[in-house]
Amino acid sequence: MEAHDGLSAKIVEESGFNGIWASGLSMSAAMGVRDNNEASWTQVLEVLEFMSDATDIPILVDGDTGYGNFNNMRRVVRKLCQRGIAGICIEDKLFPKTNSFIGENQPLADMDEFCGKIKAGKDSQTDPDFSIVARVEAFISGWGLEETLRRAHAYREAGADAVLIHSKIRSADEIMAFMEAWNNAGPVVIVPTTYYATPTEEFRRAGVSAVIWANHNLRASIRAMREVSRQLQRDESLVDVEKFVVSVRDVFELAGNDELAEAERRYLPTTLSGPRAVILAASRGIELGTLTENRPKCMIDVRGQPLLQRLVATFNEGGIRDIVVVRGYRKKMVNLPSIKTVDNDIHATTGEAATLACANEHLQAECIVSYGDILFRLHILDQLLAAKGDIVLAVDALWQERGNDNGRARDLIACSSPFRSGYHDNGPVSMVGIGPTLPEDSADGEWIGLMKLSADGAEAVRAELTSMSEDGSLGSASLTALMDRLRLRGQTIGVVYITGRWMDVDEVADLAEAQKFL
Repeated sequence: MEAHDGLSAKIVEESGFNGIWASGLSMSAAMGVRDNNEASWTQVLEVLEFMSDATDIPILVDGDTGYGNFNNMRRVVRKLCQRGIAGICIEDKLFPKTNSFIGENQPLADMDEFCGKIKAGKDSQTDPDFSIVARVEAFISGWGLEETLRRAHAYREAGADAVLIHSKIRSADEIMAFMEAWNNAGPVVIVPTTYYATPTEEFRRAGVSAVIWANHNLRASIRAMREVSRQLQRDESLVDVEKFVVSVRDVFELAGNDELAEAERRYLPTTLSGPRAVILAASRGIELGTLTENRPKCMIDVRGQPLLQRLVATFNEGGIRDIVVVRGYRKKMVNLPSIKTVDNDIHATTGEAATLACANEHLQAECIVSYGDILFRLHILDQLLAAKGDIVLAVDALWQERGNDNGRARDLIACSSPFRSGYHDNGPVSMVGIGPTLPEDSADGEWIGLMKLSADGAEAVRAELTSMSEDGSLGSASLTALMDRLRLRGQTIGVVYITGRWMDVDEVADLAEAQKFL
């Protein structure tokens, strides 16, 4: 997939592509110049360095004609290898190049001279895996299949790792004719910009090795920027724009701000202050099937990051830096640099309350207790931290709107007062019942797996966990059972109503929803 700078390269990698096409057209356009070698190769190299630093997947650069003769090619290849670029694609046209979609019957380079350029590049690479792709422009220039094949075979014999066969007609006829005559003599790359209506599966069956989507991120971004700029100029307001653009937080995430924050905590002397978070992440998450065979649920990938890392980032953004994670299944994989860990080594036979008990010594002063498989908006954490009370639960008043087609258990909760707009003007709300067996017609909401404890609340929870251990009920108890025991002892458990904006990741289908949520 095409990219033209560090940000677009990150988006390509995040989307799951196996490689990046560093398009000459796109990089030139992003600089505001034409695709006619108006951007120097050193300027292109600077852009590529940012792209390479930003990503871990291979980058194939559009090297135009090699930026000159064989000597220029030698130097370019050495410099690309130094920067970790995976390969270069050069085309058999004259320098300075003209974009293939401009004009007709563009002159081609001398075949023997171009073969020498390929050999010079292969002799100069310092990375044994570096690839040179020879782009054959014979179809573009009006030559037929015979000349295209003659050049492709010559370039392959000169050392090209693959040939790129380019065509600008509206059908894939030229490509298919070449593939049949080529008879799998070597890897073939295509660029279906004009013949995009042909299903990709047909290219697979024909033996094409790779497809380049050549300029579509650039074209998509131009349209989006035009629409936003015109609307802002017309409306002089962000009201109808904000809902269509990504959040600033998303930009920070792509730029790697979370990694910088973790590095600051690792390398700068700091004194942690404010509340602590205790995250329960000991379970495998067997409902996720093969996804958790070799990793715990909290470390599954959610749009390029482990689920736990996204949860930790939300706490960090809310000012909570002191984070303790209770590990269990495949515990060594739970190794984020910004967290402390304790272990529940009998997680397979114990429940949530026993997992929380493993962190008993960390339940001090004000703290947040959280399930390890949830995602929620920052304002929910802000609401919870601002709430008064020794034990306060975040409860979703719109729980019925979430649906429950698969019949999964829910932590339903009955409250002293149902949710209504302005409920807080009528005094605090408290829990009067909780648990997955609570009748739905008695429920006022669903506990989302997030609660705040004051110093006194933390002491009450520690004491109850100790009592449960002594009477033998701790092993299989859930957190809702713990809360109900505290309620029956006369402990007031407060409620903060929220209205959606959270989700739990329990099953494979939830991963797609998590993508949308983010």
